[in-house]
Amino acid sequence: MQRKITKWAVMAGALMVVAVAPVYAAEQAAVQKDTKICLNCHKAEPGQMRAEFDSVAMKSQSIQLKIDSRSEVVRFDSKTLQVNNGAVPGDLEKTLRAIKKGHQVRIVYVEKDGVKNISLLSIKPPLNFPPEKVLKTADVEKMVVLGPDKGNYLLVDSRPAPKFMEGAIPTAINIPFPSFKQMTDRLPGDKNTLLVFYCAGITCPLSPNSAKASEALGYRNVKVYLDGTPEWTRKNYTVVTPQGLKEVWMDKELSFILLDLRPAPEAGQGAIKGAVSVPAANLVTALKSFPPKELKPPVIVYDDRGGDTAAKAARELMAAGYTNAKVLTGGIAAWKLAGLPIATETVATTVSYVPKPKPGTISLDEFRKVAQAPAGAVIVDVRTAEECKDGMIKGAINIPSDEIARRLEELPKDKLIITECPTGTRAEMAYTILKEKGYQIKFLDAKVAVNEDGTFELERN
Repeated sequence: MQRKITKWAVMAGALMVVAVAPVYAAEQAAVQKDTKICLNCHKAEPGQMRAEFDSVAMKSQSIQLKIDSRSEVVRFDSKTLQVNNGAVPGDLEKTLRAIKKGHQVRIVYVEKDGVKNISLLSIKPPLNFPPEKVLKTADVEKMVVLGPDKGNYLLVDSRPAPKFMEGAIPTAINIPFPSFKQMTDRLPGDKNTLLVFYCAGITCPLSPNSAKASEALGYRNVKVYLDGTPEWTRKNYTVVTPQGLKEVWMDKELSFILLDLRPAPEAGQGAIKGAVSVPAANLVTALKSFPPKELKPPVIVYDDRGGDTAAKAARELMAAGYTNAKVLTGGIAAWKLAGLPIATETVATTVSYVPKPKPGTISLDEFRKVAQAPAGAVIVDVRTAEECKDGMIKGAINIPSDEIARRLEELPKDKLIITECPTGTRAEMAYTILKEKGYQIKFLDAKVAVNEDGTFELERN
């Protein structure tokens, strides 16, 4: 019997970023169990955690949460777990599976033997804000086309500076809400100017809080784009500053495609390191040889000065299904003006993209090699014992993911542990637990089908 695989231009040509230390910095060490963004409005409470939802495994009754860059796995009892603001009341599985990755949640838990068992999962609902003060995507699109001067507005991104530098709505400036009081000099002198604030979507309080703070200062025309970046990026490109491109994308070695849209002779005289020369006139044709759009590669484009050429190219990318398109504000001229380096070596002309794997993953090829010669490694099948009756990979051992924390003595610390399951979800949860316990650990992020004779098939997620 086999486990079945299922298929599954910008204000004055520039954006402003002001990095101000968050007000919660002094508290950070004491509240690591909550995401930083939640600490703008809440204080840490015993037996509670505010985090971002990552994934759920119903068979092991486990939920993986993200606390900034850290992951944590918590357990629940499907018979007793209380869920607030669920999408499908009365159906726990559908309710949990309906929670979007990255959505903010609050849990109430009791910790025993190092395992957090939760009794309450509260899904953060959309924020209430006066409808007459809320703008929709179409309203913001019209504003951006006019620009701040003709439109007489100021668009403000209320998110922390690092998020702004990843990509922002064109014409926006950054005033992080935690630093709002220190940055009111960024606001216009005319209190009748239209102020529009946005942040990370319908559950994010940063933009509504910024709007209220502006009204308290006497501004009379204040609106909020409540849907924020999640909705904007569904149909529109974002922009990155030279500082953002370097510090967030390059210095962190993120996987992305960088396109130089200038004529080939100009690109050949010097380009940004890592750029591929694809003249704007050739972009639509070049898209035929691009990496599959299903990989959702971030594509950052630039021209000479961040003008219409780059904006048009970004729109063409979006229309072709490359929905993570970004424009470098001010083009290569702004890059040079910022004193950033220009590469003089021959510029590439072929686009390639290698997605950066999740931390802790093992490649499919490496896993196959280990399975053939497992010396120095232990493969752990984290399905239930009942599931394993249908077949296990030769040489693997079975420890269900919900039992990992209390069966640590069965795992050697001098060997590499590799966890696997049918979809990679429970394998990643087991990885999170074992990594925290100090094990040499990797997990297989793939769909796995095992035959009764111990042979197996893999399909990349």
